[in-house]
Amino acid sequence: MEPFPYRNTVAFLALFLCLTVRHAGAEKLFHSRDHSDIQDLPSRQAQLIQSPEAAQEFLTKYGYVDPVGWEDFDSENVPMPIDENQAPKELIFEGEPPSRFGEDIEQKPTESPAYIESLKSFQRDNGIPVTGVLDEQTKEVMNRPRCGVPDHKASSNETASNETSTVSQTNSTGEFTSNDTETAPIREKRFLSRLVEHVRRKRADVYTLAGDSRTSQAFSKSTLKWRLMEEGYSMHLSIEQQKSVLRLAFRMWSEVIPVQFVEDLTSSSSEIDIKLGFGTARHLGCSQVFDGVGQEFAHAWYLGDIHFDDDEHFVGTNSDQGISLLKVAVHEIGHALGLPHKYRTGSVMQPNYIPQDNNVEIDWLDRKEMQALYGICQGPFNSVFDWVRREKSATGDWIYRFNTYFFRSSWYWMYENRSNRTRYGDPFPVNIGWRGIPSSDIDAFIHVWTWNINAQYFFKGTLYWRYDPDNDMIFTEDPEGVRYPKLISEGFPGAPSPIDTAFFDKRDRNIYFFRGSQVTAFSVDLKQKVSGYPKQIVDVFPATTPGDHPIGNIDAVYYSYTTNSIYFIKDTLYWKVITDKDRIRNPSYPYNGLLQQNKVSNSWFDICDVHNSVLLIGSK
Repeated sequence: MEPFPYRNTVAFLALFLCLTVRHAGAEKLFHSRDHSDIQDLPSRQAQLIQSPEAAQEFLTKYGYVDPVGWEDFDSENVPMPIDENQAPKELIFEGEPPSRFGEDIEQKPTESPAYIESLKSFQRDNGIPVTGVLDEQTKEVMNRPRCGVPDHKASSNETASNETSTVSQTNSTGEFTSNDTETAPIREKRFLSRLVEHVRRKRADVYTLAGDSRTSQAFSKSTLKWRLMEEGYSMHLSIEQQKSVLRLAFRMWSEVIPVQFVEDLTSSSSEIDIKLGFGTARHLGCSQVFDGVGQEFAHAWYLGDIHFDDDEHFVGTNSDQGISLLKVAVHEIGHALGLPHKYRTGSVMQPNYIPQDNNVEIDWLDRKEMQALYGICQGPFNSVFDWVRREKSATGDWIYRFNTYFFRSSWYWMYENRSNRTRYGDPFPVNIGWRGIPSSDIDAFIHVWTWNINAQYFFKGTLYWRYDPDNDMIFTEDPEGVRYPKLISEGFPGAPSPIDTAFFDKRDRNIYFFRGSQVTAFSVDLKQKVSGYPKQIVDVFPATTPGDHPIGNIDAVYYSYTTNSIYFIKDTLYWKVITDKDRIRNPSYPYNGLLQQNKVSNSWFDICDVHNSVLLIGSK
């Protein structure tokens, strides 16, 4: 039997360790359950920047003194390389400290030219008076909530060039080697350099576009897997709230680039492209430490992970009483995809959080910069048309409004011509926007609109449907007693069936039906095929440039009320039909001639597919 005093000692040590762990500021652990039902634990407060010393630390951390090799730090645990010649815990040096002889005396930050210049650089970036002095306005900007990613980062070439020739070497098995003759300080530096190089090799094993530099890194896959890690749930929002916001944030980026984001709950962790999690202080095995409430609220790595400081009060999309998780997530995903910070009003990549601005939109320049990495969205469409609707004005008069719609497969996008972009939140399912029509692969839409006719039709296969815009649904029987759906051959005798596409030309009041390389004109006044048709498309709509013509198998032809022009669309290209104004400028143009081809994506921007796991349900 062990002695009684020993048992007391063991009990005391156990109690001491328990209390020590409790007060060590460790991360709060939340695993696979929803913790929205418990009271928040007290949060740490980030230290305000009030002194030149604190300001210098801030400027160093965010790359204003020297660019930071951020990508050489890791976002998760990395196996420590074995060092067979570890430096002694206490280092012994020969001679006196240099400061005894007046050398290397530490300079006050306010007297240091490097500090003053870095402070000016920070002030310039943030659009405040460039004084080189830590004034109140500068302190206020430094203390704003912000992203933890440095504003000025070193490229891999820069960080590599700063390493000495004596740093880590590896043998064919990937193990670290050493030089036993090196001194302790060199061994210590060499060990740290090995660790950095080990992390760099690990991070280099990612998808990078061939020939691109680090500043233009990008995933090479068009479908990326993401996951909110179970050990990284927030204590402020329910799990479903967290995931819902993250889905929306990923969705916003997929609306502007040809990349789809899929929430993956089943693959191994190593197969997940972007892992996300919440934590506090030392968190999720990360090399960085969160600072508590205020200042840094999140950080991310190129082609890597995203972490949120759970000491911050994140809120969902239906609240403005905290930090918008959506706004922060869109920003951090931008980093993970390859974008740096941007000091530009309206950019989602601004390093500072702006609480007064509740709108989260990816502006034009952010889109273009991300598309420089991932390309633009392109693809064929089943149908394109302007939808005209009638409304009563405040004075009781009838007014007409229109919107442009692009159909692809079972989805549609509304295009905002004045803003030159698709509506935020698109695409939507076709049968949600237009009740009763076929759910996918619509061949054509035409709007016959004359002084005495106002009828809208959808075509698919050998059938067509008339739409009732007042009740927002198809007619089963229209005011004339015609029942739907109806065979094309019965409603438009002489027209081909099925068709590739069709449009109504208000100039001659004909419907033009396209199939293969031929076109057939149908008079809505005479309700019969126009004599002499079908004809070759190239004869009715000739090319203005030899050899530049779609020839046949047209995807869509539509009249645009925005430009008062007709467009032929095939695959990723379009041809504009010559207008009367064009012929006045150039009388040699043939009637109905097609101008030179252009890319659809050059005139109608960002019509992008979105993974169905994050699609919303809406209406026209």
